[in-house]
Amino acid sequence: MHTRTTSTVSRAASALLTTALAATLLGAAPAWSAPADWRGAPAADGRGAPAADGRGAPAADGPRRQVEAFAEDGGISRATAPAASPYLAAPPAGLAAPTGDGEVTALVRNGDPATKLDVVVVGDGYSAQEQEKFRTDAAEKWREITAVEPYATYQRLFNVWTVNAVSPESGVTGDPDQATVRHTALGSYFWCDGVERLLCVDEKAVERYAAKAPQADLVIVVANSAKYGGAGYNDVKSPVGYEGIATVAGGNAKSGQIAVHETGHSLGKLADEYAYDGQGTYQGDEPPEANLSTLTADRMSDQGTKWARWLGQSSPDGGTVGTYQGGGYYPTGLYRPTENSIMRSLGREFNLPGREAMIAGFYRHATPLTSPTPVGSWLTAADRLTVDLPVPGTVLRWYLDGREQPRLRGRTALDLDALHLTGPRSRPHLLSAVATDPTPAVADPALRTELTGSLSWLVTR
Repeated sequence: MHTRTTSTVSRAASALLTTALAATLLGAAPAWSAPADWRGAPAADGRGAPAADGRGAPAADGPRRQVEAFAEDGGISRATAPAASPYLAAPPAGLAAPTGDGEVTALVRNGDPATKLDVVVVGDGYSAQEQEKFRTDAAEKWREITAVEPYATYQRLFNVWTVNAVSPESGVTGDPDQATVRHTALGSYFWCDGVERLLCVDEKAVERYAAKAPQADLVIVVANSAKYGGAGYNDVKSPVGYEGIATVAGGNAKSGQIAVHETGHSLGKLADEYAYDGQGTYQGDEPPEANLSTLTADRMSDQGTKWARWLGQSSPDGGTVGTYQGGGYYPTGLYRPTENSIMRSLGREFNLPGREAMIAGFYRHATPLTSPTPVGSWLTAADRLTVDLPVPGTVLRWYLDGREQPRLRGRTALDLDALHLTGPRSRPHLLSAVATDPTPAVADPALRTELTGSLSWLVTR
């Protein structure tokens, strides 16, 4: 249960207490094989590669979307990808999926999915015998992600689930070269849209596997490849719950940064801070994203809007927060907060406004306070209550029937006889724990409302 203000907690507590009083009165090998060719037609080049559309991949029918491509030097650009993959391995009708396919494992489990931000990692191009390798690669990608702030500080807000996607062939199309073709569970392939490092997937296949996890707030596809590459699908809105897909090469040490950038979109709701020459001057309305503005630093400061609170401060990505020309794909007409954050090029940190937006995004899915004792439980003075604060520095306060108990402040384990309850033994008292993350990394009062959570129980003598 989340709380937004102390008055909200009090109203909720009063309602719960009223209700309580009223109640008192009353491993095998894959079962399919890849087709010889994605359409059953002879290969055009005689080496197993399907006929191409001139851009390195077979022509794909159906909808296409804008995705992000990532160069080895950290540069980011836009490309177009089909929603479906021509390299998807479809099992013949009537045959069961291979043993272990769709199996879910908790790579990191910090608590109930209802109180955590749940990351789902799906592997592609891993055979039945390579699923342990997939989990090792997934763990390494998560280690790379959580080495970056604010993930490093907030990693206990996350659960990470791996989902086995057993492929009939090992590896992915386009690795090591454009002529290499492999049909896999998610249809991953390099050379998407003619861009060598762009690693595309079949969106529906990703969704089918992600849906097997307990919850999916964020999805990462790890491909069985050491070749640098990936893709950012930042406008995917799945009915499963996630927004966006990041694809990365499981065996490449640099590819984790791709996932970090992509989560800037899906979790932080941040815009890209890079631009294209020739795009012209932006002449639209003020962008809704927290890291783009039409305002100069002086106008922003006068109006107290966007990242005005951060102006002039040193930023973790280097330099000082100000207004730097260029962003949102436009070289002029839009400003970004710093010269070069991870939303502009890989290998960087989030700038201060970006870090603030990421933390607020974490708390849209997770709570700063949890307990093994279910909310609303009826307890007695003989019970012991514990709570967990996943984020260092979180401030914990206790309230009894709406009144704070200062002597209990900060205590995560509480023997309830310490409450010294009075009145009739049958009378329930409302006990509430309220936790607030006081991080100075979030300065916007509108975002700080996400940083408080509360839990309540009923206690009798």
